[in-house]
Amino acid sequence: MNNIHLEPLGGGFEIFVSQSYHFSTDTILLADFSKPKENKKCVELGTGCGTIPILWCKGRRNLEIAAVEIQENACTLAQKSVEHNHLDDKITIVNADLKGIKGKLKFGYYDLVACNPPYKLGGSGITNPKNSMQIARHETECTLDDICFAASKLLQFGGKFCICQRPERLADVTESMRKFDIEPKRLRLVQQRISKPPKLFLLDGRKGGNRGFLDVMPTLFIENENGGFSEEMINIYGNYKTERT
Repeated sequence: MNNIHLEPLGGGFEIFVSQSYHFSTDTILLADFSKPKENKKCVELGTGCGTIPILWCKGRRNLEIAAVEIQENACTLAQKSVEHNHLDDKITIVNADLKGIKGKLKFGYYDLVACNPPYKLGGSGITNPKNSMQIARHETECTLDDICFAASKLLQFGGKFCICQRPERLADVTESMRKFDIEPKRLRLVQQRISKPPKLFLLDGRKGGNRGFLDVMPTLFIENENGGFSEEMINIYGNYKTERT
């Protein structure tokens, strides 16, 4: 791993990132969309450098979090951040293929599962020559079905599964969630600005939920009419942006 350095996350938290393992605006949005209440048991599938679990801990100290990641180097970096932020008693990094988590995590135990999955189908688009980037962006190591199957197994009845994806894959995601008894309940589209089409969606489903009654939330705009961050984006970022160097 090269160019390892600390990035601020606000609230006194910092995270180690590298050229291969870092976070994006999508990560921040999913962390906010999925943020758990106190005393919840949570899992992130494909945690990368561990950003979402650390963001979940901002203002919420009574959480039990498992962060699953297949890449050993990413796990090492995430563990370094967990220790740096003194969150060893809240966050456990699990180096595992999510297709083989049986016996490593408790099934039917968690209140929340979240995942920022690879956006591109395996075998589609231009693949990245860096293996870490290819795993993050293409379904080479796991598919949507693998993710939804794992989430369904981990969640207790009524538990929440949150995912973000590109709009062109909305039908794929809803089909996969329903296949594994997770009913989509809350949808939010994300646009860069009013003149642009949606670039992302955030979707929340319930394990064992009744069919129908999808709540389509107002669109989240990243920029305002002047090209700066919208008021909502500033609220979501909190003091993260102002603490960046």
